[in-house]
Amino acid sequence: MISVVGIPFDAASSFLRGPAQAPATIRTAFHSDSSNYFTESGIDLKNHPGWKDAGDITLSMDPVQSIYSAIQIWLQQGHRMLTMGGDHSITYPVVKAFHEKFGKLSILHLDAHADLYDLFEGNRYSHACPFARIMEAGLASRLVQVGIRTLNTHQREQAQRFGVELIEMKNWNPATVFQFSGPVYLSLDLDAVDPAFAPGVSHHEPGGFSTREVISIIQNLKGNLVGADLVEFNPTRDPSGITAMLAAKLFKELLDRLLQSDQLLPA
Repeated sequence: MISVVGIPFDAASSFLRGPAQAPATIRTAFHSDSSNYFTESGIDLKNHPGWKDAGDITLSMDPVQSIYSAIQIWLQQGHRMLTMGGDHSITYPVVKAFHEKFGKLSILHLDAHADLYDLFEGNRYSHACPFARIMEAGLASRLVQVGIRTLNTHQREQAQRFGVELIEMKNWNPATVFQFSGPVYLSLDLDAVDPAFAPGVSHHEPGGFSTREVISIIQNLKGNLVGADLVEFNPTRDPSGITAMLAAKLFKELLDRLLQSDQLLPA
């Protein structure tokens, strides 16, 4: 069973608020009559018994703990999970819960930004920091970051410190196929996509992926995908709804990839 949960949180955003509105907006786009419920592989997600929308997580005064605790409960029931942010800070508590269930993960991270700051604007849990928290806590045995095009000196040093496998966008080869052993988690920041295709993000960073390139990465991923997140969609910057429909499309393809996994998960 795949459980889909929304995490309407953007208080750790450093530039603009708005991603907290994303889960509701993605759901609306997913159900829009302008498209249908079929994935590109031919799976009809409407009323499909293999997944359910579990609604949004209720956040407390300690969002890191409340996100971690909620995800932990779902994972204890043997579910794989697709989470919708929210800003990218949600990934640290989500991955913390996944690590508790599966042990060390391989993480494929698609993003314009490495999100490896040790501290950003005085906040260790900023959306600019989740992968520093993940790596320093030993939650991942392998972190592959793809599409990065904003590295500064500090983050490059952090990547070297943590042994991150970086594929900067300037070095991207569209023929690349990612293969992992053990449990895999995919973290997809919508600003990995070029703003020409995805204007509805807080940080416009030109020179990114096309929509088709991101879909191909998802479809061709080799490994036991146990969870994924889709983050940093900002509906306040998307008046035309273009990015909402892109988010819904990626939502469908992520669900498809999770449903098609033929490897058994730990009990």
